[in-house]
Amino acid sequence: MTDPKRYFVRSYGCQMNVYDAERMEELLGDAGMTRAATQDDADVVVLNTCHIREKAAEKVYSEIGRIKKAAAERGWKPVVAVAGCVAQAEGEEIARRAPDVGVIVGPQAYHRLPQMVERAASGQRSVDTDLPTLEKFKALGQRRRAAPSSFLTIQEGCDKFCTYCVVPYTRGAEVSRDADTVLEEAHRLAEAGARELVLLGQNVNAYRDARGTGFADLIRRVADVPGISRIRYTTSHPADMTDELISAHGEIEALMPYLHLPVQSGSDRVLKAMNRSHSAESYVETIEALRRVRPDMAISGDFIVGFPGETDAEFEATLEIVRRTGYAQAYSFKYSPRPGTPAATMGDQIAEEVKTERLARLQALLNEQQLAFNEGTRGVTCDVLAERNGRRPGQLLGKSPWLQSVHFSADGASVGDIVEVRIDTAGPNSLSGLRTDRKAA
Repeated sequence: MTDPKRYFVRSYGCQMNVYDAERMEELLGDAGMTRAATQDDADVVVLNTCHIREKAAEKVYSEIGRIKKAAAERGWKPVVAVAGCVAQAEGEEIARRAPDVGVIVGPQAYHRLPQMVERAASGQRSVDTDLPTLEKFKALGQRRRAAPSSFLTIQEGCDKFCTYCVVPYTRGAEVSRDADTVLEEAHRLAEAGARELVLLGQNVNAYRDARGTGFADLIRRVADVPGISRIRYTTSHPADMTDELISAHGEIEALMPYLHLPVQSGSDRVLKAMNRSHSAESYVETIEALRRVRPDMAISGDFIVGFPGETDAEFEATLEIVRRTGYAQAYSFKYSPRPGTPAATMGDQIAEEVKTERLARLQALLNEQQLAFNEGTRGVTCDVLAERNGRRPGQLLGKSPWLQSVHFSADGASVGDIVEVRIDTAGPNSLSGLRTDRKAA
C-alpha cells in the first residue's frame, strides 16, 4: 500500500492522550485522509498508548497482533503506528518485537505524524522519540472541531520524579506553553462551539510560562474568553496549590467547584518513599483552605495501595485521610512496578493478595463516599452542560458543576446548551433530573 486514505486512532489512558488523539486526527485530516468507520477499515491505524498502567506494553503488542491477524484475513496491510508514552519508553523494543509497525512516535513528536506515515507507506519504518514540546505546539494547526467540553493542553512533562512514575521519562521535563498561544487556542475552541475548557498538564497547576504568567493568572484570562462559561483543570499536585490559586476558586465564577488532587497515601513515611513533597496533614490543610473559599468544593483523588514497605498501620492512615477528606470521586490502584523507576527495585515488595485485600477495603470506602456525595445533590437545582444525546429518545447527558453525569429530558434544549436541572434521583455513578424553565447563559 502506497496511498493511505483512511485513518483510525485508538487512544488509551489519560485526558492528555485524548487531547493528543484529537490533534493527530486533525493532522491526518489536513493531510487529505478521512476517518475510517472502524479500525479494520483503516489504511492507517494509530495506537496512542499510555505507559502508566500495569502491562501497558504487553497490551500494545497484543493489539498489534490482532491488527495483523485481521488484516491478513482481508489480504490487507495497513500502516500501524505506535504513538504516545509506550512508544517513547520502549521504541527500540517495539522495533525489535513488532517488525510490522511502520511508525514509532513519542508524545512530543506526533506533529510529524503525516510525514512519518507517508514514509512508512512506501516501505520505510519511521521512528521519532525526540522531546521538542514547544516545537510540537508551534507546528500544530488550528483546531476546527470542539466538543461542548474541550481539552486544552497548557503544560507537559514533569519534574517531580515520584519514585513509582514513568511520566518524567516518557513526557520529559515540565514545559509550559506561552499564555498568549494558549489564549489563541481557547478563542478558537470557543468559536468552534466549546462552552467548557479543561486545562491539561501532567502538573497543570505548576504552569508558568517564560514571561512569568502563573496558573491563576492564566485561568483569569481564560475566563474572559467570550463563550467560555466553565473552566476545569487536571492533574494537579498538592505542592503547587498556591494561595493565589486557592483564592481563584472563590473568585472566578467560571472555575468549577471540582478539583482532582492526588494524595496517593495517608502515611508520611510512604509519601516520602514515593518522593511526594507533601505530607498527609498539609494535604488536608489544602482541602480545608479550598473549602473555606468554596464550601461546595468536590474533591477527587488518586491512591496507590501496597507501595513497597507499606505496613497495615500505614494503609490504615490512608483510610483515615479518606475519611477526613470526603471524596466525591477517586481513582485507586494496586502498586505495580514500572521498569526504570526507583520503586521497582525497592525491597519489601508487598504480596499481591495483600494489595488486593487493601484495594478492596479502600474502594469500598471510596464508593460509599461517592454515593453519599451524589445522594447529597438530590433536590438540588444546578446548571448542567449538555454534552451529548442520551440513550433514550429526547434525553440529553451532561455534567453538573461537580463533574457528575446527569441524564435529563431535552425539552427544547440541545447539545452545547447549559440548562438548569433539578436533580431527582442519584445513583453511584450518575444522576437524573428534570429541566426547569430557565436556560442558563
